[in-house]
Amino acid sequence: MKHVARKRFGQNFLTDDHVLNNIIDAIAPRRGQAMVEIGPGLAAMTALLLKELDHMHVVELDRDLVARLEKAYPRERLSVHSGDALKFDFSSLPVPEGQKLRVVGNLPYNISSPLLFHLAEFAHLVEDQHFMLQKEVVERMVAEPGTKAYSRLTVMLQWRYDMELLFVVPPTAFDPPPQVDSAIVRMIPKRERLACDPVKLERVVAKAFSQRRKVIRNCVAGMFTEAQLVEAGIDPGARPEAVGLEQYVALANLL
Repeated sequence: MKHVARKRFGQNFLTDDHVLNNIIDAIAPRRGQAMVEIGPGLAAMTALLLKELDHMHVVELDRDLVARLEKAYPRERLSVHSGDALKFDFSSLPVPEGQKLRVVGNLPYNISSPLLFHLAEFAHLVEDQHFMLQKEVVERMVAEPGTKAYSRLTVMLQWRYDMELLFVVPPTAFDPPPQVDSAIVRMIPKRERLACDPVKLERVVAKAFSQRRKVIRNCVAGMFTEAQLVEAGIDPGARPEAVGLEQYVALANLL
């Protein structure tokens, strides 16, 4: 029985074999590795991953798809976790000693940013992440200071990860086709991050980008003085998108 994609779950199923194989090549799964897929959908990517893996985990919200997956694969090959990835405890997944978790998925575009922030909490347990996301979101993730795409998301994720846009995926690769281009991003947690309290960094960055058309002096007024901005290596007359990660970390450390 054909599964009809549900708009409320942000379902767009990847059907293009060429794109699927390119994604598998980018992930390069190996036997014995611990891998979890978020939103496996109709298991197009799951099936290809399982050709290279002994076992894997999937997190799926749609109960109809959960039932379909459980029927299609034995438990010793596929562990299906029924639930919302936004609330899922990724630290609960068993990982062989000396290894870290690999995370993959075609992420629902309507929850991509909150899901990326949720996953960031588990970055210390993760080897790498490969995701399909809206191209515009990936461009924000990998943006350089001084560009239009540079944002709160950029700073918070670049503090934790090294990231790379691998390739773009057209709407025609999906059923139903989304109205936007997609892209594959590789995210590798940084082994050594700039020393900083993430809660303070989040506060600073949220404040700075709350009025991105204003200069940073005005954006963070009441939180920092002009002298403190200069101390952090920031031109008080610069716009928030012109301020680099190191400067935002320096500000957070002044809080």
